[in-house]
Amino acid sequence: MVACFKRLIFFACLATVVSGAPAVSGTDASTGLPAGNATSVSSTASVAPAKSSHSVSAQPSSSNSGSASTTSSAPSETATVPPASSDPNNQVYPQDSDGSAQPIRGTLGADILGPQNLPLQQQNPDLLAPPTTDHGSVQNAKWPFALSSNRIQTGGWARQQNIDVMPIATNMAGVNMRLEAGAIRELHWHKTSEWAYVIKGTTQVTSVDQNGRNFVANVNPGDLWFFPPGIPHSLQATSDDPEGSEFLLIFPDGSFSEDSTFLVTDWLAHVPMEVLAKSFQLNVTAFDHIPSQELYIFPGAPPTTDTPVSDPQGQVPNPFAFPWSQVNATTLKGGSVKTIDSTIFNISTSIAAADVTVEPGAIRELHWHPTQDEWTYYLEGEARVTVFASSSNARTFDYQAGDVGYVPATFGHYVENTGNTTLHFLEIFNTDRFQDISLSQWLALTPPALVKAHLGFSDETIAQLSKTKQYVV
Repeated sequence: MVACFKRLIFFACLATVVSGAPAVSGTDASTGLPAGNATSVSSTASVAPAKSSHSVSAQPSSSNSGSASTTSSAPSETATVPPASSDPNNQVYPQDSDGSAQPIRGTLGADILGPQNLPLQQQNPDLLAPPTTDHGSVQNAKWPFALSSNRIQTGGWARQQNIDVMPIATNMAGVNMRLEAGAIRELHWHKTSEWAYVIKGTTQVTSVDQNGRNFVANVNPGDLWFFPPGIPHSLQATSDDPEGSEFLLIFPDGSFSEDSTFLVTDWLAHVPMEVLAKSFQLNVTAFDHIPSQELYIFPGAPPTTDTPVSDPQGQVPNPFAFPWSQVNATTLKGGSVKTIDSTIFNISTSIAAADVTVEPGAIRELHWHPTQDEWTYYLEGEARVTVFASSSNARTFDYQAGDVGYVPATFGHYVENTGNTTLHFLEIFNTDRFQDISLSQWLALTPPALVKAHLGFSDETIAQLSKTKQYVV
């Protein structure tokens, strides 16, 4: 009898709860929540847990159709998580500012009481006082060439970046090299290919391929050269610019070291003289003046011609140099872009690149590269980049001219101009084809109902998304 009595009390209470619930008359099309309740549920979603759809029974509909309505199976995005904060997350102070640089963002953080490296803090506001959207852990994605040990020689210098100083950069390494007018980077070759962008001055390159076909070209600022793995070549600054030349070298191997290249002087210094005479079919005295060790970079007289030596095998069929400076960039809303890969520079089968400018206040749109890491070199201006590494991991970095950036394949990112002058940088990839995916274009070409369900966008907002890549906006 006691058990029966308790059961009667339970059902009586349940009936009271159900009869007291308001009837569901439909759903709000913009939120997917019951009509008339969307605002109240949305505003409390961040503090109250979402109720199970099994806890409320739908009431009969009063519509003419006589069919029963149910609560929506697609709740607002705020029914399960609170909406993202709209609080500003700009840099707390300008890059390279002369004032104090402290790890304070709003009510967060506090002054540094101990020793400080103020110039470094001023250059990296988003590391010192990160935006609140940063979270988790992302490897360091910035390396200034100014921190690289410089190999200084008579006639020039070279400094490099590889995984020794930037562990995240596993697939590419870079070298910044300077040659005075006439100076020579000696005859050499590498295990990897070599791709180059001329920053200033003119560099004469020479080479001979595996079939004995030779090549000579003068490569000007903004132009490129490419040598496949194992192909011997030399580099020499002309006197077109009295200061000589400076260029960027890219190698598709993060562990590459400029100090481990194959140099002709180094090789001959380690071969017995008798062997040299026999191999070259010369008298041994011909080698009396060869260097006793490698030269690497050394002074010389500027070249007076770019005509190759007469070659019975002929010239290389695909030139090792390309006049990229003569290719017009595509003008965009916020800057410009031009790309280069093996479809244009045919011999460059392992490196593709984009030359990008971003005007003050503009941004290289949110995007990612599906299969290849991005090695970035900043030529002019100031930038900030947030790297999204999935699983709530994101970190923001600040860049200046002369800095190297690195973004692994599939990691979402943008490049924002945070300075007052034009931002100019190179995006470089270990691939034969340039590829990227625009976040805005992806959403614009996705069924609107899916975008609404994920992000709560209105029809008007979705209509403004571009169905073509914008690159820079």
